[in-house]
Amino acid sequence: MANPVVARAEVTGARADGPHWRVTVRCATAAARYRPGHFAALAAPPGTEDVLRRAVPILRADGDTLDLLLPAEPPPVLDLIAPLGTPYPQPDTPACALLLGEDAQAGPLLGLAEQLLAAGSRVGFVLAAPTAERLYGVDRARELTADVLVLTADGSAGLPLDQDPDLFDRALAALDADLLYAAAGPELSAAASTAAAVRGVRSWAAVTAELPCGTGLCLGCVLPVRDADGVSRLVRACTEGPVFDGARVRWGQLGEVPADVEGAGA
Repeated sequence: MANPVVARAEVTGARADGPHWRVTVRCATAAARYRPGHFAALAAPPGTEDVLRRAVPILRADGDTLDLLLPAEPPPVLDLIAPLGTPYPQPDTPACALLLGEDAQAGPLLGLAEQLLAAGSRVGFVLAAPTAERLYGVDRARELTADVLVLTADGSAGLPLDQDPDLFDRALAALDADLLYAAAGPELSAAASTAAAVRGVRSWAAVTAELPCGTGLCLGCVLPVRDADGVSRLVRACTEGPVFDGARVRWGQLGEVPADVEGAGA
């Protein structure tokens, strides 16, 4: 887990980004500690009945600022805790990575790709969404690499989603990828992680579970994960994750307590 700070961060910029708001805040300590995959937890706006903080993605850090992706236009100052969670591990030597992003969940992958490229690695993207309007980061991805595959569920852009069961195997092979990074829903993350495991490619996936508080206190984001010893345990997505070894997440049982999970019969 990161070493987070609690701060009242000044909003220095905000613009509409599709249905979201891309918000820049000044918080030098948090920016220095940020790694792709981290997130922030924001206090509820004054005057609301919300008690818990809400988790929001951090898109990137630049100097003493962080770019966040928010659901609505922000107030002038944000009460935040950041950076939180476990980030994407990055290779010690140059590698080739396939990055899978779905909808706005793809946002942090763009900053990850920038860091990978700066370290001498190669990258390719698979960007998916229900419709063309929901795709996120396609233009920026194409600025970073020529290897960008677009998928939509309704076929309104790129290739139709779910029509090629071997799609991720083909994408990994075409790129000759050593690594898979995913930020997508359970179905796509499971399919991509499975294809990576078959090919012997290491996968890292951000679990997009709801993070009600973002700090581990509420236990509202637990999920079953197989440890290295083969035993499945319930872990918190916000503290042990949100990034996990994709091959160890029990994707088909998110939101459940499988009978064989350690302690399930207690």
